[in-house]
Amino acid sequence: MPGFIFHQGTQVQCVHGGLVQLTSVSSRVTINKQPVAIQQVPSSVSGCGNPTPPGPCVTAQWVTASTRVKSMGMPVLLLDSQAVCAPNGTPVIVRTTQNRVTAM
Repeated sequence: MPGFIFHQGTQVQCVHGGLVQLTSVSSRVTINKQPVAIQQVPSSVSGCGNPTPPGPCVTAQWVTASTRVKSMGMPVLLLDSQAVCAPNGTPVIVRTTQNRVTAM
């Protein structure tokens, strides 16, 4: 299903309110002068407020991404991309993204 492509300015949070840093980006493709985010390495999470064991979210591993559009050989992240936070396995929430470019 098509969705808006993530760029470095996309705001993503864990379900506990921690900020997900989109660290894997491709500077070869830009949207709104910002590099697009790709599914390569886990994103880091900071400021997670989960006090219960196993503790706060530390990373978010993207498990789904674009099936047709790639940058530098890696799938780009889309609005409907899913991620799982470690160590507790909770999902992420996309707060804002660009709304000009879509992909599948």
